[in-house]
Amino acid sequence: MNNERNKIPSLRPTIENLSQAIFTVNRHAKTAPNPKFLYQLKQDAIKKMLREGKAKKTGLHFSNNPRNSQQQSDVLVVCGDYTFHIPPTKQDFDQLPHLGKLDQSVRNPRASISLTSAKRLLSAYTGLKDSTETAVAGKTRRYAKPVFKKLGERYP
Repeated sequence: MNNERNKIPSLRPTIENLSQAIFTVNRHAKTAPNPKFLYQLKQDAIKKMLREGKAKKTGLHFSNNPRNSQQQSDVLVVCGDYTFHIPPTKQDFDQLPHLGKLDQSVRNPRASISLTSAKRLLSAYTGLKDSTETAVAGKTRRYAKPVFKKLGERYP
C-alpha cells in the first residue's frame, strides 16, 4: 500500500503541464537551500519551449532586483497562461520592445502540481539530471547495530 502512495502518475509534456511545472520549480527555487539545479531546470525548459514554439518572448522588463548595476532588464516569456522572466541575450535588446517596469498586479494562476512531479516532468523534457539525487541514490547505507559499552570502557 505504501508503494502505491509513492507512485506519482507521470504527466504528459503539454504546454499547460510544462508551464505549471516551471512555475512550481521556480516558486520552490526562491526558497531552496541549493537552488542552482532548479533554476537550471527552469532555464533549459523555457529555452526548449522557445525553440519548439510552445513559448514566446514578449518584451523586456526592468528587474526588481538588479545585481551590480542601477538597472537590469529581464526577458518576459509567455508559456500558456503563465509568464516567466529569463536573462536577456544581446539580440533580445535589439529585437524586443522594452515594457518598462514590471506590473505587480499581474500574477500567474495557481499550479496544482507537486515539486516532485514538476522536477520529474522537466527532467524528462530537458534531459537534465540532478547530480545530487543520483549521488544519493547510488549510496545505500547498511544498517549497523548500535554498540553499547559498559561505563568507562573505550570504543574501538
